[in-house]
Amino acid sequence: MDWASDLFFGTGIAHDVAVFALVIFFGVALGKIKIGGVSLGVTMALFVGIAASHFGMRIGNDVLGFAKEFGLILFVFAVGLQVGPTFFSSFKEGGIRMNMLAIIVVGAGVAVCVLLKFAAGLPIETMVGILSGAVTNTPGLGAAAQAASELGSQNVQAISMGYAVAYPFGVVGVILSLVFIKYIFKINIEREKDRIAKSAQDAVDATRISLVVKNPAIDGRHIHQLRDLISKNFVISRICGADGEIVVPSPDSVLTLGDKILVVAAKRDIAAVTAFIGEKIDMSWDRLKAYMAARRIMVTSASVNGKTLGRLGLYDGLGFNITIVNRAGIDLVAHRDLRLQIGDRVTIVGSESAINNIEKKLGNSMQNLRHPNLIPIFLGMFLGVLLGSVPFRIPGIPQAVKLGLAGGPLIVAILLSRFGHKMKIATYTTVSANLMIREMGIVLFLAGVGLGAGGGFFATIANGGYKWIAYGACITIIPVMVAAFVGRLFFRFDYFTLMGVISGSTTNPPALAYSHSASPNDLPAVGYSTVYPLAMFLRVLSAQLLILFFL
Repeated sequence: MDWASDLFFGTGIAHDVAVFALVIFFGVALGKIKIGGVSLGVTMALFVGIAASHFGMRIGNDVLGFAKEFGLILFVFAVGLQVGPTFFSSFKEGGIRMNMLAIIVVGAGVAVCVLLKFAAGLPIETMVGILSGAVTNTPGLGAAAQAASELGSQNVQAISMGYAVAYPFGVVGVILSLVFIKYIFKINIEREKDRIAKSAQDAVDATRISLVVKNPAIDGRHIHQLRDLISKNFVISRICGADGEIVVPSPDSVLTLGDKILVVAAKRDIAAVTAFIGEKIDMSWDRLKAYMAARRIMVTSASVNGKTLGRLGLYDGLGFNITIVNRAGIDLVAHRDLRLQIGDRVTIVGSESAINNIEKKLGNSMQNLRHPNLIPIFLGMFLGVLLGSVPFRIPGIPQAVKLGLAGGPLIVAILLSRFGHKMKIATYTTVSANLMIREMGIVLFLAGVGLGAGGGFFATIANGGYKWIAYGACITIIPVMVAAFVGRLFFRFDYFTLMGVISGSTTNPPALAYSHSASPNDLPAVGYSTVYPLAMFLRVLSAQLLILFFL
């Protein structure tokens, strides 16, 4: 049975693959078990990894480092691709407040760390290691170790040991805090989801309404002239004149008093458009002329990705009307300046020949969407690693700061998914493909961290390290709870956004993974990505400053 012993406790590629597979299998399986209605999900892979490493199932440092860091890159890159299209708009709407909350979390953590240093009498190297572990920040750990080494510290190893001991609770502590926050504020997930969905849909979701023209100011005007009279985006999809004939209008169609029209507009604009045109009526629009049709076409052609409807000649066209663009389940009003993205579904009303011509231009090929775009993914990862490896200096700080292997790929993924069309790069991935990349990445990362920390974990705890766990728990929980009260009571964040902001402020990918599983929408990812760059920068900077100031 030597072969079995070598497979589980030996060395080599087969051993490494087998151990990783076994740890991830048991981690994911055990993570599905609920205790008190709460499960830890894929985070359990961390603890299974610690146990496996403790009992002798070790991985070489090179393989372990690669698997862990590559998994983290996969995870954050997939998150960046997911939230990129809405990242900048979300930053305008609430990003300043989100980043203010992140500053509060980082500042409170540093303050607790300094207080504990004086209260416990521990060296600053140990406390900075505990701080980095408590907020799961590996770049901060590396920056602190480098700063301590260059200053001639003889206690550099204490930084890594403090990190390893505090890290496990740093992961779980944030997740448990998120669960606790839910009960403190008596948050009902379904009610919270419905409230957010209604607010979002009222802002952008398109709806149809039948109106009768009663405003004398638009009597006799062409449809394209209406834009000069009201600053709202709406589309007139069909017109029923005095003769009862229903037609699809062109930009030059003339409106007259008494015309009945079908209008498509955002819900928030319906009242204004109704007051401008006339009044609401009930009417059926099923009686189109025989040659007219309505069809939904999917955007799959890379050549139209990122281009506006006006530039493509798909707005104010003759013989057709594009009324609605459905993106990620949300119906958007099809105005001239709306940019199409691969994966959009456009609703077109018009003649069969016009619709067929538009279909050729937009693609409408599901096969194109099913085929993965590997070139932008791996190009983006390379650019992300490159960006994360570039050092930049801050006046007065002797050590250069880097974004690291998490910050660089995240930022590049956001930029590619938002602006890739300008470089003819299509970054569209299906929801299932994005989820697969995310889940594979996070379980590799967690299993790698567990396998790396398990060797000396229990020995350190037995030799007094259990106190470090308590210190780390204070650094983890106190800032999170402060942020929860500030974010909920003063900034009025919804629970899903709050989970993402807290996860990003603690630079905690496992907490984001938990937030994803507990949330019915993408708001945690948006919050995480909005605050992560600033939080990462502050974490690295504060770790170095603590070493420089106290050492």
